[in-house]
Amino acid sequence: QGVSSAASDVYKRQETKDMESMNEDTNAVKEPSKLVTYLVVAAKIIVYILLMLGLTGILAAICMKLLSFFKISGILEEVVMQSSFLAGSFLAAWLLLKNWDHLPIADLGLSLKGRAKDIFWGTFVALVIYAVGFGILYAIGEVEIAAVHFSAYDLLLSWILMLLVAFTEEIAFRGFVLGHLLTAGANRFVALFLSSALFSLMHIFNPNFSLIAFLNILLAGILLGSTYIYTRNLWFAIALHLFWNWLQGPILGFEVSGGRLGGTLLSLELPEENIINGGTFGFEGSILCTALMIIAIVITLRLQDKFRARRLPQCRVQKT
Repeated sequence: QGVSSAASDVYKRQETKDMESMNEDTNAVKEPSKLVTYLVVAAKIIVYILLMLGLTGILAAICMKLLSFFKISGILEEVVMQSSFLAGSFLAAWLLLKNWDHLPIADLGLSLKGRAKDIFWGTFVALVIYAVGFGILYAIGEVEIAAVHFSAYDLLLSWILMLLVAFTEEIAFRGFVLGHLLTAGANRFVALFLSSALFSLMHIFNPNFSLIAFLNILLAGILLGSTYIYTRNLWFAIALHLFWNWLQGPILGFEVSGGRLGGTLLSLELPEENIINGGTFGFEGSILCTALMIIAIVITLRLQDKFRARRLPQCRVQKT
């Protein structure tokens, strides 16, 4: 019996060692899987951008033929062209989500249910930044109002144009790119930075692009995605993006990311083009814009942390 007991103990020890060895092997297999996951996500993002550009190019070519045939020009032409960009962005996301991820298009974060407050806060943040920013620039003489031109038609079409721009870029850079980075398990702040850097780089061929413009558009991407990393919903970003562009260009008369629109409510004169007023790139080329966005990012992230801390106990209570 003693020999049998000793043999049994030896067998159990060996079995324990085998189990530990198996666990180590399993962990060793799991180590590279994170890298593989990130590589797959990187591949998806690259394929998405290429597919989006390809589809957009095809649709834009069709739109250009139609515009030429119907002799449409001006801001309406820009609205039609931007519609093709939105269609390309949306179709590329839909095709990859359906056929590669096997997920519904709702995974982008376009659900409107319970998101009225997000739309309100996105609009509010844009209004505050431009009220403060333009107010300071006007007060210190960095911008002057040369004339006021009111056209309800131009303002309406420009609002529609900026809405299309907001949908296009938010679906692409927050909904698809940032969403996939978060799903892959990337740290939310790393994912936010990477998606924002890509967002800024996509503006590199805009007129009068500069280092300060790159920094500010990167910060804009962080601000736009600051709630998405907590909510996985796009409506705060869409509202902020829409009114950011609409207030900057069609209302206040700045260039929008280096581009100038035809009809604006205010016609501005810059006594000097510099990094205080943004020069020929618009308010996004201003160091004042840099400061205001950093403040807005800090406030937004802190508020989101507080909301998340409040929701966690409620979720635990509901589960129990």
